[in-house]
Amino acid sequence: MRAASLFPLLLCTVTARADFRDDQERAPRVKAARQRATDVIQGHYRAAGVAYPGRVHLRAFKGEGVVELWAGPDGQELKRVRSFAVCARSGGLGPKRKEGDGQVPEGFYQVDRFNPYSNFHLSLGVSYPNAADRVRNKGNRLGGDIFVHGNCVTIGCLPLRDGPIEELYVAVLDARLGGQKSIPVHIFPHRMDDEGMKWLRALGPDDALWAFWEELRPGYDAFERTHRVPRVVVDRAGHYVVR
Repeated sequence: MRAASLFPLLLCTVTARADFRDDQERAPRVKAARQRATDVIQGHYRAAGVAYPGRVHLRAFKGEGVVELWAGPDGQELKRVRSFAVCARSGGLGPKRKEGDGQVPEGFYQVDRFNPYSNFHLSLGVSYPNAADRVRNKGNRLGGDIFVHGNCVTIGCLPLRDGPIEELYVAVLDARLGGQKSIPVHIFPHRMDDEGMKWLRALGPDDALWAFWEELRPGYDAFERTHRVPRVVVDRAGHYVVR
């Protein structure tokens, strides 16, 4: 009985994976991106000494205007494969707390969508609002539709030029097609080492913003120490906690 009851679920899962793969591979922009960008991004993997596509992790630093692609074998240390310049900005440093504020979120997210028909060339969705955002929203409408995308325009997203987004999209898509269900995206206001924290402190943030940034730092530090994605959970108050 147990095996029989599981069969429809397994069949649906396999079908969903096949549909996702087919939808992506049929998309004209994905086909074109593969032709233009595959050799380029695989060259960066070879230079980093990483087998393609590996398990991937994205880190973004708003102050520096950069999105980093890290990759490596499952369960092992990751290496930085490529840094992509963010080519347009909106909002300022600090988290996104309501719809229409123009802010890029800060915190610990996942890639939740692959859009090969985006108005902005190719788009990787960021799972804002997450559990922490929802707990801390103070009754505001939070909005959504935050992406790493192309076309170099933005209101609250992380835009790249079209060539770089093709490289990034192909690498992340191939990791997803290779079986990586959860693709973490960590977004920080700045690099959060001692020097970076001093830089942030000098901006004169209020107590609440500084406390939030201090809350992000353990997740930053954990990855810097180990080059492995830390497990970050959200407590009942909406605070990030590294486990």
